[in-house]
Amino acid sequence: MVIISFLVIKKQQQDVLGFLEANKIEFEEKDIAANEENRKWMRENVPEDRRPASGNPLPPRLFNDSRYLGDYEAFFEARENNAVYAFLGLTAPPGSKVAGAITNQVTCLHSSYRHRC
Repeated sequence: MVIISFLVIKKQQQDVLGFLEANKIEFEEKDIAANEENRKWMRENVPEDRRPASGNPLPPRLFNDSRYLGDYEAFFEARENNAVYAFLGLTAPPGSKVAGAITNQVTCLHSSYRHRC
């Protein structure tokens, strides 16, 4: 039996949200626990090769518009490699290591009973 720790998911969601807020990256949160349409949208937009072998994809999942970016592990790896703006499909803001402007919006799917993304 596999038990997923909701505390781990909550921490991951807080980590992603904290990064987006700290870097003033515009994003939209979609609650998959309280909204069936959001849950359906996520299931339909996570590529088949990125879905778990059984069950549904767990939050957090990141998208740029409707383009799937990845899960927490992909986000974490990009952040560790100082490549998170590229991972998000954004250009880094002025003053960062890579100059440019943020123009797209990131969507972060989360589950409210587990906390925010």
